[in-house]
Amino acid sequence: MKATAPPVLALASFPQSPSAQPYYCDRLETHVVRFPHVNVAHAHDFYLLLYITAGTGTHTVDLVTYELRPGSVFFLAPGQVHHWQLAPEVRGYVVFFSADFYLFRYPGPGLYAYPFFGSAHPPVRYLPPAETEIQPLFQRLFDEYFESRANQAEVFRSYLHLVLELAARHYPAHAAEAEAGLPAQQIRQFGALLNEHYRTRRSVSDYADLLHLSANHLNALCRRVLNKTASALIHERVVTEAQRLLSHSALSVAQVAYELGFEDASYFVRYFRKYAGTTPEAFRQQR
Repeated sequence: MKATAPPVLALASFPQSPSAQPYYCDRLETHVVRFPHVNVAHAHDFYLLLYITAGTGTHTVDLVTYELRPGSVFFLAPGQVHHWQLAPEVRGYVVFFSADFYLFRYPGPGLYAYPFFGSAHPPVRYLPPAETEIQPLFQRLFDEYFESRANQAEVFRSYLHLVLELAARHYPAHAAEAEAGLPAQQIRQFGALLNEHYRTRRSVSDYADLLHLSANHLNALCRRVLNKTASALIHERVVTEAQRLLSHSALSVAQVAYELGFEDASYFVRYFRKYAGTTPEAFRQQR
């Protein structure tokens, strides 16, 4: 009998406090009690950060087992299969975030270029247990998540960006892209192309041609690695940029449509409503 593939969990699998958001943070010791199903092998359709402050254990990522100890920082990209075995005294932080959440403020290829989210490097970095650079930022992420404050999402995203930027300093300046597994490398190339061309190219075949793949192959690749179709990723990227412009500019809806390459503003409104679940004007009024 063929083995069942590990489940791919979405952010919706983790009821969040204070409200449903495209990001999540909790203490590790609390998280594993609230969601015991995370102790068996599974994958995510979002990014995951894990910081260990105390205790020991093991963390198996894509069939490779790594030691857990104070100062361990794990970086998991969507699609990676993992599970852990934790000692009772283990303490730390876990952070989840969607690509859209990060790209809303930091568009471009940066998220896909971080060395720790590619397969050229192990998914863990062992920092000194008493380091004071990154650990306090995880505490700030935790505090920001659980306290109701103005601009909470923006502040959370800023701390997250600092964590990723500071962590990148612990890696060689130029990651060896050629060492990356082919599927992961193709997904990263797709992400980079999408960030470059989303204003003018919206069909899967456009990107498949640029990657020298068939459209069916690209869709299958995205489903396998990210649990999403290539077309869904294209639509998400366009809508994310539209939301950014609606939130942080005084452009009219018609001007936003023009900025995103839509010749017909009414078609843009229908497109936005279909993939965002609301109209551009309603979205702007909710901000």
